Amino acid sequence: MTDLRGFLPPLSPSGASALVPEMPWHYSGTLLTVEYRTDPANVRSLLPDDLDLAPEDPGAVAFIWADWQSCSAGGAELLDPSRSQYLEAFAVVRCAYQGTTYSRCVLIWVTTDFAIGRGWFQGYPKKLGSVYVTRPYSHGKAAPRIAAGGTFGASLAAYDHRLATARVTLREPSDTNGFVNGHPMVHHRLMPSLTPGAGMSLSQVVTMGGVDADLGQPWVGDAELSLADSPWDEPASLLPVDEVIAGYYREVGVTFAGGSLLSDASRPI
Repeated sequence: MTDLRGFLPPLSPSGASALVPEMPWHYSGTLLTVEYRTDPANVRSLLPDDLDLAPEDPGAVAFIWADWQSCSAGGAELLDPSRSQYLEAFAVVRCAYQGTTYSRCVLIWVTTDFAIGRGWFQGYPKKLGSVYVTRPYSHGKAAPRIAAGGTFGASLAAYDHRLATARVTLREPSDTNGFVNGHPMVHHRLMPSLTPGAGMSLSQVVTMGGVDADLGQPWVGDAELSLADSPWDEPASLLPVDEVIAGYYREVGVTFAGGSLLSDASRPI
């Protein structure tokens, strides 16, 4: 009998065809963040019943553009950049689970299939999108600097519809990269049963965070954010912008090596 290998399908004798390699997964990249406030009822509408609103500033949202380079333990993907580079745009809120405050990604679009595979494994609700964000460089006139006055633009589209546009102008170094995306993540890993009406084959609450964090100096600045809807996506309706708090920029490095199971409705723990 053939011994098929792979972390996620497709499986093969060598395992090289798998969409996603074995953990750990290493990430280096940048985060452009716009924090804003919306009606807490909008956040509540995106949380399942077992999660509560955060006790402080429950309507706060972080809309983030990330420019990533990632690899598995051997680093082979770095020499084949189409397997290591991608962008994503996502909305993070805060919530409470059994008295602990967590961050939670409620909307997210990415540019590659392997990022979707990793995300669904972790509980991120990833979809394909078209994502762009200004990149800084230290030389030349075609890039901003990570310094006061550096201005960054970002956009998100999906299915040919523009969903989000942002602009951040850096003002000064910051002690933090904002407060919304500053907690361990709590996510639900879900998979409906193949039998209609039979409920969930997988229904877990999990928490996760990075290890071996290597974080650059955060900067804070002034920000603008515009959201829109389409027939297939609705960030403007789900999390409309009431008040922009600030924009942030930071270089980051982190490793994902697994998470923790908090609850398993498909197999009680």
